[in-house]
Order: sequence, then C-alpha cells, then structure tokens
Amino acid sequence: MIGRRRPLRHARWQAILAVAAIASAVSLPVVLVSVGGGVAAHELAELEDSGYQIVVSAAGLHGIENAHADERTILGLAGVADAAPILSVAIDAFNATGGLTPVLAEGVVPHEFTPTLGPTEAGLFPQPLPLADPNDTVHYANGTYAGPTDYQVLVSSTYAAAFHVAVGSRIVLSPSTNASAGVRYNVTGTFGTPLSLVQPSGAFAVLLLLSNLQTLTGYGAGPGTIVPDGADTIEVVVNPSIAVDPAALASVAAAIQGKFGAYTVTTLSSEASQLASADGVLTGFYLALSSVGLGVGLLFLALVLVRRVERERRSIGVRRALGISAGAVGVGIVAEAAAFAAAGGVAGVVAGYLVVEGLATWANATVQEAARLAIFTPLFLLELVGAVVGLSALASAAAVRAAWRVDMLEALR
Repeated sequence: MIGRRRPLRHARWQAILAVAAIASAVSLPVVLVSVGGGVAAHELAELEDSGYQIVVSAAGLHGIENAHADERTILGLAGVADAAPILSVAIDAFNATGGLTPVLAEGVVPHEFTPTLGPTEAGLFPQPLPLADPNDTVHYANGTYAGPTDYQVLVSSTYAAAFHVAVGSRIVLSPSTNASAGVRYNVTGTFGTPLSLVQPSGAFAVLLLLSNLQTLTGYGAGPGTIVPDGADTIEVVVNPSIAVDPAALASVAAAIQGKFGAYTVTTLSSEASQLASADGVLTGFYLALSSVGLGVGLLFLALVLVRRVERERRSIGVRRALGISAGAVGVGIVAEAAAFAAAGGVAGVVAGYLVVEGLATWANATVQEAARLAIFTPLFLLELVGAVVGLSALASAAAVRAAWRVDMLEALR
C-alpha cells in the first residue's frame, strides 16, 4: 500500500511542478506587456492631449541658441499661432527655514507657454500665469539682459505643501548648493504637476520667466555664457485649421526646418507614430524573451507526461485490450496536457497581475508610476492562455507516441 502511495505522491508533485513552470513562463509576458503597453498608451495620450503640434529641439544639453529670437522668427511664419521656448534645469531651492531642496526649474515666456498646455495640463496652472512680464521682454531687453526684472516664481503644489510655502512667501533659487549664489524670489502662485514617468506626480518644481532662469544658470548672455539665450525646446502651436490637416502641418514643419537647419523639427503625429511602432517592437521582444521560459515549461510538461505514460503502461495495456483505440488513448493524454497548460496559463495571468500590483505598491517611485499605468487587455490574456494550451499539444507528442508503442501483451504480464 505504501509503495503505491509513493508513486502517486510523486506524480502529483510532478504535475504541480509542471503547472508552476508554465505559470512562471506566462507571468513574465503578462508583466512586461501590460506595463510596457500601459506606459506607451499613457505617453500616446499625453501627446494627443498636448496643446502644441510641432517640437523644435537640438542636440546636446539646452542646445537651442537665441531662443527669444527663434521664437519671433517662428511666429512670423504662416500658419503659426504660438511658439514657446522652454528651458528646464535642475537647481536648488532654499525655503524660509533655510532647508535645501533640489527642484526642476522651467523657464518660459508666459504669453506663449499657456497656449501649449493641453486640456488636462491647463487645469493645473492659474490663468493667466501670475508673472509680471508675460512676453519676457523687459528683463531680456533685446538680448542684453540689462532690463529691470520682478523676481517672481510659481512653485508646485507638492513643494508648497511639503515646506509650507504660500503665495507671498519668499524662497531662494540657486544654481548650486551655495545659497549665497542664489536669488530671492517672491512666490506668486502654485501649480499642479501632471502624472509623468520622468517627472512623478510628487515632483518639486518651479516656474519662472525664461530670461530669469537663463541668467541664473548661465544660459543668458555675456562672459561665461554656456549657450547664448539657451533653451531645450520650442513648442509650436499652429492655427486650428492646420492642426487637423496632416499635409498643412507637415508644410509648417518644413518651413521651420528651412529656417533652422541645425535643429530637429518633428510633429507630434510623427512622434505618436514612432512611439506606436516602438511599442509594437517591444511587445514582440517581450514575447520572444518570454518564449524561452515558456519553452522550458513545455519541455518539463513533456517529460512529466512521458513519465506518466511509463508509470501507467499496465493501465494503458488493459484499456487497449478492452478495445479502447490508440487514438482515444492519445486524445486522453493531449487533454491531460491541455488541462495542465490551462491551469498553468490561468495561474500565470493571476501571478503576473499580483506582481504588477506589488510593484505599484512597494517598488521605488519610478517603477510604481510605471506599474500603475499597466493595462491588462482581456483579449491578449485569452490569446496568451490559448497559445499555451495549443502548444501543449506539441508537448504531449512524445508521450502519445510512447503510449501508442506500448505492447499490450508485455504490459499485461
């Protein structure tokens, strides 16, 4: 009796391990494809929600030169409604208590920056932006940076809440950890921060005039200037009639490229197309990577099935002697393999979902943001489980062949 129980116990453990191996292989593409697809969908949604349609950029760090002049040149082109140069630099902020906090500073031309905000982002900023020089012409003073300036800044709501900074407070912004190299700014407003992988929703950020940030960080004019009148990008808004006409939009982009041959000019529609293509390539890579683990799992399933046939040779011989056809025996083995594969597939989907939820709860901030964007597509999950069940038929081939080769007389001895 004990001798019989032991093979049964071994058979049960082998079946459990086969299901576990398939579940592990299935959970990997569930995690990779759901998170990767969710991130891509989020980025595509952000592109579609943007208030601008064309982006001008340059190689290198803050590589656009003469941003104010470039803005005026682009505004003079037919079909252009707004052109907003933006400079993003990491600096240090000192609040009223003297505490130092790294922040992301964005320098903008308020009157041009506001139209580039999509519907979602527009609701995060006060309208109009409470910065005294909406066109950033006074301090800029035709490139001399010699005009008077009002040192005003908007701070993100998360920074304001963390350090009890309110409208009317003062903070010091510095290009380094040395507070004495900084400038005291008056806080004139707060703004929300959109969900983003590169700038999480809890980001500490400030918004100020482009010319102010340029002089603070060495991107203005004069001796020691890193890039004269530097910026990262110029976001271009076209007239509404052009925004929905791909050919007209491409024509405006070509006109901008003709003025700035050294810069890269792209439309958001082309960026969206590139992002969608990249997502497709990554999904294929994820599935190819996962196929290695799935192959191992199916190989283990094949070995388990062959061992079961060897252990049940007598039972198979008896059934064949009773008139059960070889085909029926083979169908039974294939059905058993399909059951194992289905159980492993479902377990893998559940395990993948739990892994993503765990990452969204306990991983670092960046991984959490990515995991929270995960999209679990029912059709993809069904296709994945269906593919595993289908491949189980191949895994059962060796076991079926072994069952068909069982000699009835030998098995009944």
